Amino acid sequence: MALIDQEPTEPARRGGRPTRAEASLLGDRICDAAQALFLSRGYGATSIEAVAGRARISKRTLYSRFRDKPDLFRAVIHRMLQRWLPNFEQAVDEDVPLKYRLVGAARQMLAVALLPDALALRRLLLAEAERFPELVQIAVEQGAARGIERIAALLEAETKAGNLAVSDCRFAAIQFQDMVLAAPQRRAMGFGVPMSEAELNEWARRAVALFLGGCTA
Repeated sequence: MALIDQEPTEPARRGGRPTRAEASLLGDRICDAAQALFLSRGYGATSIEAVAGRARISKRTLYSRFRDKPDLFRAVIHRMLQRWLPNFEQAVDEDVPLKYRLVGAARQMLAVALLPDALALRRLLLAEAERFPELVQIAVEQGAARGIERIAALLEAETKAGNLAVSDCRFAAIQFQDMVLAAPQRRAMGFGVPMSEAELNEWARRAVALFLGGCTA
């Protein structure tokens, strides 16, 4: 008779410490499983047991790499953002006039924010922020804050160079992020018709023009 409460069995391997490559692959496997469950079921409804089962490892193996569920969620968010942020940071650092850097950054922000996984993450945070406020803090620290600081640093450099007149660069960077993302995200989440690629390009261009108009007044 099968034992239904048995922990998942892990693939057999030779004895000794795992190599760095093996450890990395196992970490990715755990994060793949956790990401799929968090985004489909929600944070509260996803248990460590479920993640271990989907990853086909024991709970002990999972706990040897992640302290608890918040630590696992943090790792999932970090990995998602490591995949998403480089193109945005490259646009911010590009050696072109400020207007084109901001338009490029805006398009990259939209490209990431409107991905299915990014929209699913936003829904998760909106649904569970009251019960699990630490989730929002993790997401902000890992992603939104990094983007804001990069834009703020760019605005500060341009202000020092005399090209802008911004007294609070971090506040301005927050406003820039909201101008670019708020309406397209709402429409992508069902509050209106999602924007086409052409509409998103025009949205980014016009948002930057309005933003720079305020920053040079």
